[in-house]
Amino acid sequence: MSIFCRYTAAALALLLFVIQAEAFPVDDSFTAEKAYAKARKQYPQIEIARVEPAQGVAVARNLVYRELGARQLHLDLFAPETTENTARPAVLLVHGGGWRSGNRTLQEPLATYLANRGFVSATVEYRLSLEARYPAGVQDVKAAVRWLRGHADEYGVDPARIAILGASAGAQLATLVGVTPGVAHFVEQGEKADRDAESIQAIVNLDGVVSFTTPMALKHENDPRKNPSAAGAWFGGRYQEVPDLWHQASPLEYAGDQSPPTLFINSSHPRFHAGRDQYRDKLRAAGIATEVMTHPDTPHPFWLFQPWFEPTAERVASFLQTTLK
Repeated sequence: MSIFCRYTAAALALLLFVIQAEAFPVDDSFTAEKAYAKARKQYPQIEIARVEPAQGVAVARNLVYRELGARQLHLDLFAPETTENTARPAVLLVHGGGWRSGNRTLQEPLATYLANRGFVSATVEYRLSLEARYPAGVQDVKAAVRWLRGHADEYGVDPARIAILGASAGAQLATLVGVTPGVAHFVEQGEKADRDAESIQAIVNLDGVVSFTTPMALKHENDPRKNPSAAGAWFGGRYQEVPDLWHQASPLEYAGDQSPPTLFINSSHPRFHAGRDQYRDKLRAAGIATEVMTHPDTPHPFWLFQPWFEPTAERVASFLQTTLK
């Protein structure tokens, strides 16, 4: 595929997103370009990460993985060439944006990098807080996992080797999905809990909280000066008003001997690590692999920029190759 065709396909995907956005409220405050404009004031050397698909990597855009009445939810899939007898591990990538903003194109450079390394990767759209509050986004991402496993033969995916990766708010979502396969309170009315269909074999968390109720998390997300915080808007109330939801959405509450191996890659901002150490303690007590990589002196959305993108992507690929072998 020529570079012109690749950019045309990406432009068409973005155009479809814009057209569909007219039907539901959208906050476009978090984009790679806006994050770059903010971060380069402190880090003038940075560049937005860009990765081109390698020869043989096929890109399928705007695949509908879920329909809710007239609302369609999409994912973009990046798949390396495969043979009839080869099934590859897959990675579902979940974007960040405070559960309110962002879109799946934010994860495309990392998805492309992983596809170039032999993984089938998919970037997923999910409902944000302006459209639907918690747990809608969790239910959407779980539906995407089920779709990916259900279409494994079509896209050369090994259904026994599916990982999930998220960044920031997407990391909280990805980790929660990874530790709650078949949990009943994330099943929508009329649907059936299916632990096997939702199971995840590895989690990668890029600077996302795993607890909303640690002192550090509450200090930030439950700050009375915020009307509301990003989490408060997603839950529909402060901690004092809906404490059950703040606990229910915390991956730390579920971590234990059934959790997948988990890699954390963090910025130098401690508030985005809320609950991480306690989560890792639970996994280590159960003999489950868990790793941490911390980038010193970085902005929060480090994964969007060089020079941090490359070592982040390399560590992710290495962890997944070891865990999903």
